[in-house]
Amino acid sequence: MFKTLIVDDNASFRQSLNETLATQFPAMLVAEAADVGHARETIASLEPDLILMDLGMPICDGLTATRLIKAQRPAIKIVILTTSADDADLFEAVKSGACGYLLKSMGGAAFVEALQTVEQGIPPFSPGLAGRMLDEFARLSVALERMTSQEQDAEEQPAESKLLEAEGLTERQAEVLRLVALGLTYREVGEQLYLSERTVRFHMTQIMNRLHLYNRAQVLAFAGKLGIKPRE
Repeated sequence: MFKTLIVDDNASFRQSLNETLATQFPAMLVAEAADVGHARETIASLEPDLILMDLGMPICDGLTATRLIKAQRPAIKIVILTTSADDADLFEAVKSGACGYLLKSMGGAAFVEALQTVEQGIPPFSPGLAGRMLDEFARLSVALERMTSQEQDAEEQPAESKLLEAEGLTERQAEVLRLVALGLTYREVGEQLYLSERTVRFHMTQIMNRLHLYNRAQVLAFAGKLGIKPRE
């Protein structure tokens, strides 16, 4: 017995859908809930295999309900059944744990065919929505590869800030020294770090005292040993 729970605040829609399921899937046990509170009570007693979840419900919307249910019962399959074809709702539904996204405007035959794929382990999506998901996954994949590449490049670069901190400097002092060593004036350093020129000079005094340096030339020589080169 394949057990299905319909969660929708529209009573007439629940009844119509229930009748459709009873006709097309006679071996399916169907239960209904008008809101998330009733749904959670029914889940505890019925232990459904599938939930058909509406998005726009009062008190607790379908996306929030999907996250709550999947956190407690990850084995339950949740298919969003809604009037919204908005990309943001579609992507958020999948991120929340839904295994499918069907529009209420679908024809009866298409809807029945989509539900049949659930038992086969195939995610059901209304026509056109699966393509949007693939496009989004491709975009995210490219973005992830770019981020990974940037992280790898950062790891391969000389970690002068860590070396400076090893000398007993604070993170802020390390930033100031690196920018000064690159050839920036105190005013330019202040603009980049959102500090006043007076504060930058104070940091440089503390840095030079910590590193036992006495003038700007010694600062540049010290930075050069760490691979920090002044700008041209």
